[in-house]
Amino acid sequence: MTRSSIVKLRLSYKFAETIPVMRVFKFGGASVKDADGIINLYNIVKEETDRLVIIISAFGKTTNALERLHLAWRDSDPGFQSLFSEIMEYHLQVAEKLFGKMSPVLEMINCIFLKFNDTLQRVKPDDFDHDYDMIVSNGEVWSTIIVEAYLRSRGLKSCWVDARELIITDGRHRDAGVIWKASQNAVKETIAFNDVDLYVTQGFIGATEEGEATTLGREGSDYSAAIFANILDARDVVVWKDVPGIMNADPDWMPSAVILPHVSYLEAAEMTYSGAKIIHPKTIKPLHNKKIPMLVKSFSDHRGAGTIISDDAPHGEMCPVYVKKEGQILISLIPKDLSFVMGENLSSLFLLIAQSGLKVNLVQTGAVSINICADNEEPKISEVMEEMKQEYSILYNEGVEMLTVRHCTDEAAMMVAGTREVFLSQRTRNTVRMVVR
Repeated sequence: MTRSSIVKLRLSYKFAETIPVMRVFKFGGASVKDADGIINLYNIVKEETDRLVIIISAFGKTTNALERLHLAWRDSDPGFQSLFSEIMEYHLQVAEKLFGKMSPVLEMINCIFLKFNDTLQRVKPDDFDHDYDMIVSNGEVWSTIIVEAYLRSRGLKSCWVDARELIITDGRHRDAGVIWKASQNAVKETIAFNDVDLYVTQGFIGATEEGEATTLGREGSDYSAAIFANILDARDVVVWKDVPGIMNADPDWMPSAVILPHVSYLEAAEMTYSGAKIIHPKTIKPLHNKKIPMLVKSFSDHRGAGTIISDDAPHGEMCPVYVKKEGQILISLIPKDLSFVMGENLSSLFLLIAQSGLKVNLVQTGAVSINICADNEEPKISEVMEEMKQEYSILYNEGVEMLTVRHCTDEAAMMVAGTREVFLSQRTRNTVRMVVR
């Protein structure tokens, strides 16, 4: 190598070092459930020298509370106002602890809630899923307004942006599909880091091109983080959780669970599809497509190693991974004319499932029978089963769980099933799935 080429190499390396790096941080509801959590978020963020996009979920259990509010509003339940007041007071209390009683932030939050209440008094219930998104999407808006105001009050050069103007989706409410080209244009036009070091925006939510609020599916804030990372070519995504990393089982279910320090995109996709709640199932694809690693770390121990999800996970044997998916329904279908379960039957059935948005987790077919394990999510499940009755005789079991063991051994399969009643079992090369009660 000549002297001139060495100089060029050094100069190019030095220039590369000066190019600002962009990262995406995502904080879940448990990490911002109170004022102390938001202060902890600030302590994590203030140490970063890179540019940041921060994705934030609704505070604590606010999404659950808004789901109850949605039902009360639709049913004209007299308890609606009490539920609304509880949610409002919760946010005002958090803001008061952060800013003090006389802060203009409290007045702003109060006005936002009163406007929201006034809207619900004027609007009449419409389609269930549409109304769900209209109401439940507000949790992330409220949380990010408070968090961004606090970061700015502590001297950080932050900016609040509305994900409903950036993540453009189709009109499938409660599980919207992202329109990537429109979203790319909106994100890149808005997030330019001109005189701003970090942007604060919402997970879980988006909007149609007509401006109707949509949501990306329950726990969809991880997916939002992956979308922003993909569009902005982030160096990595850090998901801050109330656990030290991804574990081979839910420790509340299996106290012997251990942390998995490094897993592949494929392994993470399999785990999330099977029901592992550590990240949203749709999160992996946008990251994998651009080889963007994800770190899952503890917000209470932010210097801990956590788990990394990437394309270069070490090969070799893994310990068994146990996943439990609750809230399932097992549906058994038999064609009324006893026709064989072949292409035409399957294609029409899968079309019905796709159009309904029903989340199917396992399918098993016989000569004249089809078994489906799906999320028992109303009103979708009742509507789909009513449609199925036209062509099929139906048996179903509610209150069942789907258990999955990855990298399964005979001992692991027996251990996880225990003495429970097994309705259905399915085994591939290294994975066992069972529907049990």
